[in-house]
Amino acid sequence: MTTGGARLSMMAQLTFLAMMAFSAALLAGFFGTLHPAFDSFSHFRMHLSMLTALLALLLLASSYRLQAVAILIFAVGCLATTTSALPRLSPQQAVARPADRIVYSLLQMNLRFNNPTPKKVLSLIGRTNPDVITLDEVSGMWGTELGYIASSYPYRILCDYPNGIFGVALLSRRPFAAGTAPRCEPRGAMATATIDFGGVPVNVAAIHLSWPWPMEQSWQIGELAEPLAALGETAIMAGDCNAVPWSAAVRRVARLSGMTPMPSAGPTWIHRMLPDFLRRYAGLPIDQVFSKGGVTILSSARLEDTGSDHLPVLVEFTLRADSNAPRDEHRSALAANDAPKQPRG
Repeated sequence: MTTGGARLSMMAQLTFLAMMAFSAALLAGFFGTLHPAFDSFSHFRMHLSMLTALLALLLLASSYRLQAVAILIFAVGCLATTTSALPRLSPQQAVARPADRIVYSLLQMNLRFNNPTPKKVLSLIGRTNPDVITLDEVSGMWGTELGYIASSYPYRILCDYPNGIFGVALLSRRPFAAGTAPRCEPRGAMATATIDFGGVPVNVAAIHLSWPWPMEQSWQIGELAEPLAALGETAIMAGDCNAVPWSAAVRRVARLSGMTPMPSAGPTWIHRMLPDFLRRYAGLPIDQVFSKGGVTILSSARLEDTGSDHLPVLVEFTLRADSNAPRDEHRSALAANDAPKQPRG
């Protein structure tokens, strides 16, 4: 074998080994319910699928072509499980706007605890004028900044995290339901309130989960099991889950709360060391919205950068007047008309 042939053979072997390593990581991500370590791989399923497929394509002209074809099919199948979160060029429209119902809006934002441009955040809130806002990484500086919009959002609760950085907050233009009070859940990871939307009481929650394994995300979800289960028959919850929609972590939150995750608005986060323009196209879709009961979500859209490493997500929704319907009649927004009904709790 010539020197050039030996070099090509060595490159093919290395490419094959890399392809198999990526495919093993892909496979592990589907076993997240067995251990949170496996679930950590699931968060990168989109990226691993594309890398694996690219390596398989490179091997189609090599002696590993049969293995490459099999792995290429596997990678495409894995990518297909993430299509609901792939980048979109336009807002996600769920259903047509009803003419006989009021349309409400919720703005989900991870503020970034040390955001250098807080005025961009306040400007976005002023322009979008949402009915309710769920916030993550509410550090001490944000207590002052959010005070500037207290007259517009007088109904609020700010929950401190032990380190004073990763707290959550819930702000509303609409009053809390009579006889109710907002509350902070363990370690400031979740804020809940019952908000009066034109006579319809709705449980609204802001949630912020820790990073996946080996960090404490799985343990934290267990700690929040009781408040998640205590959310009322009609509820909407949003937050930075640090987990993608198809992960075992998000499915666990949905199961504990009896809620359905909204199809993702698209990637919202990327590490600050990477170019910012990549976030919208190659980031991770980790800002989630959940709903149940009389909540019907109409649309979702990622908004412009406000100085955080997350993009804001604006959601529009309506409410059924009969929000106290039995649980087995509940259908979360964006679920198909023939979706299976939830069992009685």
